[in-house]
Amino acid sequence: MSRRLPPPPGRKLVTALDIGSSKISALIADPGEEGALRILGTGQRESRGVKRGFIADMEQAEAAIREAVEQAERIAGTNIDDVFVGFAAGGLASTVASVEVGIGGRRIERQDIDELLRAGRDSINPEGRMLLHALPALYTLDGVQGVRKPLGLHADKLAVDIHVIAAEPSPVRNLDVCVRSAHLGVSAIVASPVAAGRACLSEEERERGVALVEMGAGVTNVSVFAGGMLVGLKSLPIGGIDITDDIASAFGTRRVEAERMKCFFGSAATSPRDNHDMIDLSPIAGVEEGTESARITRAQLIAVIRQRLDQLMGEIACALKELGFAGPFGGQIVLTGGASELKGMADYAQGVLGRAVRVGRPRLLGLPEAHGGPAFTTLAGLALFAASDELDLRRFGDGEKTVQKGDEGNMVQRLISLFRSNY
Repeated sequence: MSRRLPPPPGRKLVTALDIGSSKISALIADPGEEGALRILGTGQRESRGVKRGFIADMEQAEAAIREAVEQAERIAGTNIDDVFVGFAAGGLASTVASVEVGIGGRRIERQDIDELLRAGRDSINPEGRMLLHALPALYTLDGVQGVRKPLGLHADKLAVDIHVIAAEPSPVRNLDVCVRSAHLGVSAIVASPVAAGRACLSEEERERGVALVEMGAGVTNVSVFAGGMLVGLKSLPIGGIDITDDIASAFGTRRVEAERMKCFFGSAATSPRDNHDMIDLSPIAGVEEGTESARITRAQLIAVIRQRLDQLMGEIACALKELGFAGPFGGQIVLTGGASELKGMADYAQGVLGRAVRVGRPRLLGLPEAHGGPAFTTLAGLALFAASDELDLRRFGDGEKTVQKGDEGNMVQRLISLFRSNY
């Protein structure tokens, strides 16, 4: 691969780091003068020391992170200092704090927005969890929802729903320490659904209402977007690696062989031909000389895959119902993540969930072909998030990491300063 042109001296680059259960990938990009990202380098390594999105072995995970970032640096021809890190582990919690202040029919000033946020400090309480995001979901003026910029408008009452995303403190701290141990600064730890939604959903989809299902190796995150913002999410501790393990157990083969069978011969759909297509097995103990290797039909393989998919889709359906994405309020569902690349997945999910389903890929120009699939949606989204000026609490390392009762004031002050900078 030819080396890309370096950015102009002094320009701040953005670096995304996606730490998953199956792979660790990095991306370095130049935001450019007009904000359009130019990809400078990418790197990828097999994930080590990570289980279900959690850091399980600090030393192994640190080494894999370092290797992925160094590969991206070599291709980009530059060294980076800070990264935006994706958090895809389970335990994400989503709440909405709704607050309202009286305006009295006059023009809304900046101090009115400040007062609105101060009024929300008692409502925003992650209950000992670590705050990752606090996103203004919807402004409401006199009962009219969906106002993006209330500054300068007249109203009797001004309200806002603040969507709070938080996680258990220990996994986030472990992730932060692991990245810093690789001699990298952490600009922000970003919830995976926030990043993935930015990368593969159109603005119209986010406005109209859409469900995003990230089917990762160890975790499946179900999130709902409406009014342009993420308004609810739920994490499921199940993913593509469970399908791989089922195949390995059912046919007595190694995990790497089971993964190969899943990718090359697996499918979520069935056909009459599956009973005639044969697949050679590579048993764990190997094949003795003079004996034929065991064989199975493709139908047998798909039966094992479908059994786990049925369980996963059932849990996804329950999560969507719990999030209010059901009946007339539901809309299209977008699948992304490595497990969504299984052949026939969209049609299978559409039949089970009863809604239009498509597979989402990252909308980021210049991505290498090897990094352009659904498995790299979060990586691309992290880069887009890093280059954006989206209003978000994304500062870590200031001594205010964990938000508990009594700490809401600090958080609201940060929100106020961010709102001011946005207007």
